[in-house]
Amino acid sequence: MNLKVEKWQEFMLGALFEISLSSGDLKVDECDDGYIPLVSSGQTDNGIVAYISQAGDGKAQIFDKNKITVDMFCNAFYQYQEFYSVSHGRVNILTPKFKMTNLIALFIVTLINKERFKYSYGRAVYSNEITRMAIKLPVTENNEPDWQFMEDYMKSLNYKSITTKNNIKSKLPILESKNWKEYKLGSLFEHIYKAKAHVKNDIENFEHFGSEKIEFITRTDTNNGCDCYVNEKDISGIEKGNAIIIGDTTSTIYYQPNKFVAGDHIVVCRAKWINKYTALFLKSILERERYRYSYGRAFKMDLIKSTIIKLPTKNNNPDWDYIENYIKSLPYGDRI
Repeated sequence: MNLKVEKWQEFMLGALFEISLSSGDLKVDECDDGYIPLVSSGQTDNGIVAYISQAGDGKAQIFDKNKITVDMFCNAFYQYQEFYSVSHGRVNILTPKFKMTNLIALFIVTLINKERFKYSYGRAVYSNEITRMAIKLPVTENNEPDWQFMEDYMKSLNYKSITTKNNIKSKLPILESKNWKEYKLGSLFEHIYKAKAHVKNDIENFEHFGSEKIEFITRTDTNNGCDCYVNEKDISGIEKGNAIIIGDTTSTIYYQPNKFVAGDHIVVCRAKWINKYTALFLKSILERERYRYSYGRAFKMDLIKSTIIKLPTKNNNPDWDYIENYIKSLPYGDRI
């Protein structure tokens, strides 16, 4: 289908949505594990920072499904199920004034995210700005938003929905806190070392994956750390897969299943217990520590080794079997 964007017209979000903020506040550390998404500010995981049980104190508002959330940095997501939202994350809740399907919502979310480059910590986007924010939409002959065209266009895209045999109620219960014990990362990993550093501009690199190409991993906060691809035969210092990597100045943390080469400031962590399930669990735990580190206090090897985290424990050792099965039990855990 031809978008013909030159014929689109501008509409202010305030004319299309009721815009509000959450009332009360919720903090992840103070919430019980459950099935309801808790949305905060961030670019990943649909803005969801945790799944919590229903807040019974009445201070926090639960929102109906079929809404769009836009945080203070203009990260927009479609929320297809009931959710809570943290007020300290300045997450704006957009309730449609029209009949919004999931496909129309995703169409609009894409357009809102196109505005993200305008905002940062120094210039956050607040509710009044979102109300005035204009996006261009396809229109009918009556110059009204052409919702049917948006729906049909999204259906025309070549995609197949990801399915899962798991559901949120099949998730294993997280072990009680008394069964979690503290471990130093230096004792969990058998090897922690700096990867050989490469300079991207010194290497022929490619935007897309192809035959005999491997990932070039940097400290980027997106795309699992993959900045581009390079020819395997033209480069040295290739790292084997099945490792957890950490960008020390940015505290970005990823699991790398395949062989790769690295840019500067990449720390590689290896151990026999690492697989894609245990690594993703540990990644989630480590990202809870990320707020402690920045360019002024880099997450370098000495700090990595001395960092203490809590893990489910059995017989005074990390219960890696339980950790693996827990990740497998999550919705879409069977598709990892």
